[in-house]
Amino acid sequence: MKSVTIFCDGSSLGNGQVSTRAAAVALLGFKGVWHAVGEYLGHATNQQAEVTAAALGLEALTEPCSVQLFTDSRYVVETMSGRFRRKTNHQWWARLDKAATRHKVKWEWIRGHDGDLVQEAVDKAARRIAASGRVDEEILRAAIDRVGTTGALAIDEGEEV
Repeated sequence: MKSVTIFCDGSSLGNGQVSTRAAAVALLGFKGVWHAVGEYLGHATNQQAEVTAAALGLEALTEPCSVQLFTDSRYVVETMSGRFRRKTNHQWWARLDKAATRHKVKWEWIRGHDGDLVQEAVDKAARRIAASGRVDEEILRAAIDRVGTTGALAIDEGEEV
């Protein structure tokens, strides 16, 4: 089983307002090579974007893997570890559950905006995609370039890898 590292982040600009613009991004690392996936969500909350970011990273894997998944969302880590109950966002959790099923996932919380190079790269990419209203290959490449290796995948709504 391959060992993969995923850093993921969601962004919801205008969270809780009528004109919300949300996006999710994940950076997947394997043997020093990084790939990026992103999805523009449109109207979604920050929590929904965070859940989607984790699902997006896991969905991008083409075979069962041992995954160390880093997120700055305690909501995701605590819920997937069984310490928080799922009171809302059931359709979003269903997507993440399905994505996680075939992998062995270790859920890790990482402090956001604390200088971690990879976490900062996914955060910036998610915010830029949310602001632009679409997945842009240049945004994903910029995230990878910040980490130091090239290779990008984009997922728009309905598109499969």
